[in-house]
Amino acid sequence: MNSVSASKDNRPHIHMPKNFVAVLVLGLILLGVCILASLVLGSRPITLPELIDGLFHPDVDSYGANVVRKRVSRTVFSLFCGAALGVSGALMQSVTRNPIADPSILGVNTGASLFVVSGIAFLNISTANQYIWLALAGAAVTAVFVFGIGSMGRGGATPIKLVLAGAATSAALSSLVTAIMIPRAYTMDQFRFWQVGSVGSATWSGIATFLPFLVGGVLIAFMTAPALNALALGDDVATGLGVRAGTMRLVAALAGVALCGAATALAGPIGFVGLLSTHLMRLVLGADLRFVIPMSALAGAVVLTIADVAGRLLGRPGELEVGVVTAFIGAPLLILLAMRAKVRSL
Repeated sequence: MNSVSASKDNRPHIHMPKNFVAVLVLGLILLGVCILASLVLGSRPITLPELIDGLFHPDVDSYGANVVRKRVSRTVFSLFCGAALGVSGALMQSVTRNPIADPSILGVNTGASLFVVSGIAFLNISTANQYIWLALAGAAVTAVFVFGIGSMGRGGATPIKLVLAGAATSAALSSLVTAIMIPRAYTMDQFRFWQVGSVGSATWSGIATFLPFLVGGVLIAFMTAPALNALALGDDVATGLGVRAGTMRLVAALAGVALCGAATALAGPIGFVGLLSTHLMRLVLGADLRFVIPMSALAGAVVLTIADVAGRLLGRPGELEVGVVTAFIGAPLLILLAMRAKVRSL
């Protein structure tokens, strides 16, 4: 059934998925629980008085209050980064018409990593702003390359060809990253922690640098959602509805790359968040991107924050980086998706 129909006055009426409100309420409740858990749980649990002091009494200088203040920036960045990866996953799945597309699977994260490590090694970069622009360039170049390789041959850019092209590209770029790091001890030390994927080093200045990319990418995603819905019906149908297929794909792809690249620049190559959140939302809400995109943002924020809290608890007295936790969750999911059905286009 189409999600849009004409009313008596010929204005389009959007049919909300019947379980959207329930999913939204559940998601917001989980989001609140995740925020509280992120502030309270870790290598050192926080008591209620310490939580109140850290949030509402800036004059208190106790250890617990300072821990809470540090966790506030970490929690905010975890939410923003998860939302960006969730929306990026939804856009990439729609643009490639590949139900298992994800920045990490398509090699985009690895391309961002290569440009960042090259900047560290050869240009001595060290600031969040420099990381972001290099990561965006690497993500964009890799996305174009993977799509170009996947489009070659008969049948064009099929889902399985894109996944294979992404896997091969990611392996090759990972080798280049290693080749750059091995003879440079300083580069390896600076890059090693970033490469694993973590939100633990979040700062307010980094969040401020990241925020414009998040807002811009999400706004573009909302604006292109109706056109991407039409493209899911086929290019001929979309063109008949007045959609410029090539332009819309390019704009949506650029937004997805910007979201992924900016998140990767500050948090490292965190994988599977976009795959997990978007696939879950498609499963419970259907394929309408006007609902899948915002809910993928919410799901991505919840997934990444839960993974961060789990990493802190599992790695006590230290912590297990969030990139390791998401890979541990996402890899079995990818295998399960591959086993359940053939990789079909959306």
